[in-house]
Amino acid sequence: MPPKDDLELQKLRKELDDLMTKIKEEQNKAADKTLEDICGDVASAPKVRLTTKKLLKGHINKVNSIHFSGDSRHAVTGSLDGKLIIWDTWTGNKVQIIPLRSSWVMSVAFAPSGNYVACGGMDNMCTVYDLNNRDSTGAAKIVRELLGYEGFLSSCRFLDDKTIITGSGDMKICLWDLEMGKRSLEFEAHSGDVVSISLSPDSSSYLTGSVDKSCRLWDLRDDKPKQTFFGHTSDVNSVCFHPSGYAFATGSEDKTARMFDIRSDQNIATYHPPNNTSGFTSCGLSLSGRYMLCGSDDSSVHIWDTLKNQHNGCLTGHENRITSLSVAGNGMAVATCSWDQNVRVWV
Repeated sequence: MPPKDDLELQKLRKELDDLMTKIKEEQNKAADKTLEDICGDVASAPKVRLTTKKLLKGHINKVNSIHFSGDSRHAVTGSLDGKLIIWDTWTGNKVQIIPLRSSWVMSVAFAPSGNYVACGGMDNMCTVYDLNNRDSTGAAKIVRELLGYEGFLSSCRFLDDKTIITGSGDMKICLWDLEMGKRSLEFEAHSGDVVSISLSPDSSSYLTGSVDKSCRLWDLRDDKPKQTFFGHTSDVNSVCFHPSGYAFATGSEDKTARMFDIRSDQNIATYHPPNNTSGFTSCGLSLSGRYMLCGSDDSSVHIWDTLKNQHNGCLTGHENRITSLSVAGNGMAVATCSWDQNVRVWV
């Protein structure tokens, strides 16, 4: 006979599975319409015709992450060559090159003000750099090294110059006070690695995506999820708030992208690529929310008309897996980075 503790654990797991099944059944009962059904009489969106305006070359290894600054002009990229590069995406010039202590960078973030960048990865820490101050070598000065993670740093986003939120492979979310160098909040957010974070348009809440196949909505002041969203059958690699703040998009390893509605607590649209052979690593939405863009393992960016659930085309040019995608705050450009060592700005 199994030990008593094992029997108790099996009983609790079954109880949890039954509850999850019941929640999903209740959700399905309320799912009377999809976004495509509601928008049946809406005209199809025009075909997106973006081209590579700037091809940014400078990294000599895989580029893993990219993020636009709040000015919609500058962007930061992190690569396995052990460098962060600050780019002027309008001219294609490098503004700063920052050498890293660890080359295993997985996530980068630009503060909305443009004063700071942060990065982290397999070094299990988040490092914050002040772009307006230089150290003795002439590189941007390290102002904080945020330690204490028990897993890799997978995602980070600045709320402002004094606050940053991070997700990591130890399943935790941390909210940091950068002036004090201390955590304001720390809690276990998922039952698997947290791999993506997206802030709401008003910066009062945020979303997380995880390898546990779920997404969660959080209030910045609390450590309890407001809502949990199911539907994906594999890792949720990317989450992105809709500009309205009432919905969000996701990209997953299960070869689908989805739109979830927060108010109805539902998956309201599922987007499939024409070939259906590659998972999605990153996702973004246009300024209106009408177009969804997803970077893929097949080296292209897939675009959908979100309302009509129609595949609108692909952005091609990268020669390897697209790892990260960032839409400029003003909606005028999209930047992508890839294992082909290049960064492309699409306009």
